[in-house]
Amino acid sequence: MTAATDYTLAELCIVAASQAFAGDGEVLATGIGVIPRLAASLAMKTSNPDLMMTDSEAFMLSEPNPLGKRPADFVQANESWMGFSRIFDNVWSGRRHAMLGPTQIDRYGQSNTSALGGTYEQPKVMMLGARGFPGNSISHANSFFVPAHNTRVFMEGECDFVSSIGYNPQRLPKGHSLDDVDIRLIVTDLCVMDFGGPEHQIRLVSLHPGIDVEQVQENTAYPVYIDGEVPTTAAPTPEQLQIIAALDPHNLRAAQIKDNPAGDRS
Repeated sequence: MTAATDYTLAELCIVAASQAFAGDGEVLATGIGVIPRLAASLAMKTSNPDLMMTDSEAFMLSEPNPLGKRPADFVQANESWMGFSRIFDNVWSGRRHAMLGPTQIDRYGQSNTSALGGTYEQPKVMMLGARGFPGNSISHANSFFVPAHNTRVFMEGECDFVSSIGYNPQRLPKGHSLDDVDIRLIVTDLCVMDFGGPEHQIRLVSLHPGIDVEQVQENTAYPVYIDGEVPTTAAPTPEQLQIIAALDPHNLRAAQIKDNPAGDRS
């Protein structure tokens, strides 16, 4: 397909993040946040029509819901019931892939959605909390979206609070191995990464247009594995941009990355 030439960084990230779900087959996609949700919805509409998605309440959908306020005559495409108990059955069976945005991601891929600074009993900043993330991270695949790639997120040392497991053998739950950890993709405003380097080191998968290797390493507090020539993140196609616009008619995506610059910053 022909690549578009006029697209925003948010749209580039949505398309890049949608690739996390491309080979999943029939699993439940959970995108937490605007860009992850649009990424999962785009994958369902393009690269993986077998992907399952809920309305975030109690129904499975055959078509992803658009974001924001919908017209009075809108009818969502309910396919089946997906209540709370069925969600847990799905999670524990491993047939789910979630994408969310942690506040910290350390060299092991452990993430923090809970607290910053201070002590465990009295942190300086409280956040959303670990919620179901400990169980999710040992049960099914997870990916991350980071709107501002910097050394506060990709920080030195271990996360202030470990909300989800990574490739750290010292923190594996009893009876589990590193093979049970499945962190697929990390999409940021600079690049796409994974943990496919030697001994699960974080690895640079692609650079967004106009970004170089040095920028990624300067904004990551631990070494990034570079495996030869790094490709450029693929630009959206006109067809993908049309689908994204229909899924996000109020352009909520424009507010997800600071100043939402052009996708090609070269």
